[in-house]
Amino acid sequence: MSDITARKRIWGWWFFDWASQPYNTLILTFIFGPYFASVVTENFISQGMESGLAKARAQAYWGYGLAISGILIAILAPILGAFADGTGKRMPWVWAFSIMYIFGASMLWYTEPEGFDVTTTLIFFGIGLVGMECATIFTNAMLPTLGTKEEIGVISGTGWAFGYIGGVLALAIMLLAFQAGDSGKTMIGISPAFGLDPEVKEDTRIVGPLTSLWFVVFMVPFFLWVRERSEPNDVPHSFLKAVKGLSNTLIKLPTHPSLLAYLSSSMFYRDALNGMYTFGGIYALGVLDWSIMQVGIFGIVAALTGSLFAWVGGKADQTFGPKPLIITCILILLLTAILVVGLSREAVFGIPIETTSQLPDVLFFVAGGLIGAGGGALQSASRTMVVLQSNPERMTEAFGLYALSGKATTFLGPALIALASDISGSQRLGVTPLIALFIISLILLIWVKPTGDPSQWSASS
Repeated sequence: MSDITARKRIWGWWFFDWASQPYNTLILTFIFGPYFASVVTENFISQGMESGLAKARAQAYWGYGLAISGILIAILAPILGAFADGTGKRMPWVWAFSIMYIFGASMLWYTEPEGFDVTTTLIFFGIGLVGMECATIFTNAMLPTLGTKEEIGVISGTGWAFGYIGGVLALAIMLLAFQAGDSGKTMIGISPAFGLDPEVKEDTRIVGPLTSLWFVVFMVPFFLWVRERSEPNDVPHSFLKAVKGLSNTLIKLPTHPSLLAYLSSSMFYRDALNGMYTFGGIYALGVLDWSIMQVGIFGIVAALTGSLFAWVGGKADQTFGPKPLIITCILILLLTAILVVGLSREAVFGIPIETTSQLPDVLFFVAGGLIGAGGGALQSASRTMVVLQSNPERMTEAFGLYALSGKATTFLGPALIALASDISGSQRLGVTPLIALFIISLILLIWVKPTGDPSQWSASS
């Protein structure tokens, strides 16, 4: 253990972002999400449902599936965080949730269009998503041990940028080697690798095993180089003590107004951002009639800007602190949400255009770049802000509460989108709740102190 340098430990920690990012990039957003929507939409149309309503209903099903997964994560996150702080063990939980990630992603191969089962598909997807999100709680909690308070902004930003690069590379491999376009060929004009059959969507369903294999390979540096201090592990006593500590933390949370305001704000802006990520590809597929390959290219644009601005954001975080950066990113994402709602194939902000016009496509690519830029820097700065706002002696619990705040309304965002899509029968109007969520988060940031209030934690320890 002594021969693992501090730099290696940081690199190992960064590799978790690299290994796990494809679940967001390939499965949640740009490949499998749109595939789910297209299959469900086609099934509804085959049953006689009108096309626009079928697309909205498919988007609603995806939203309800995400809502249920979000509720499970919200329940598990703070309890697991309290347990980990009580026992002093985080790595066993990373292992356990990594196995869930691998299983859930792999099983998406068994979602062929013929006999497609919505419930089973969403269960497999949810297992992988819960695995990824819960593993992230424990790896994020290691951030304060990787450097000083002045250094963690850059460490977080660089890690997030590194993760985005991993997502871009995985997406590029998917588009170049596997995903077939209308011609039956990939982006470089070859048939899908390994003889995958586009007729039964094997070229798309391979995204599950690819994501799983990617995670297995690139988690090796994490498990080799990241270590935690050995501490006594009296599980029954520690668990009860940790849960009691969690209860006390929740009861006393109103006495820490800056932390409470930040968790509340992040609850809304992360919910809105996740909505943009999750429904972006489905929106492009349904509203702009893009192919999955076009959605994938859109994903590369978003991920590249995300990587660049996560790294730039890390530098800005170190210079100005995370709060100004978070406010700037929310404003960018708010304006982007308004732009997206204003786009359709027939009009831009109500101004009619030719249905053959490329203007909506160009503007949506611009939106993708802005979502990547704002989202990458925002998520990186958010990790830093949690560290500054929280009790250093209960950091895993803090990230558990952060996950709870992120998931407490994660079901609400997709549920609102699903409900708005169902009621309006329109995908475009279905995403309008995101605008309100961003505005609420900005208001709540007024009560957040830029560097937290360490004196309160000292007094309450």
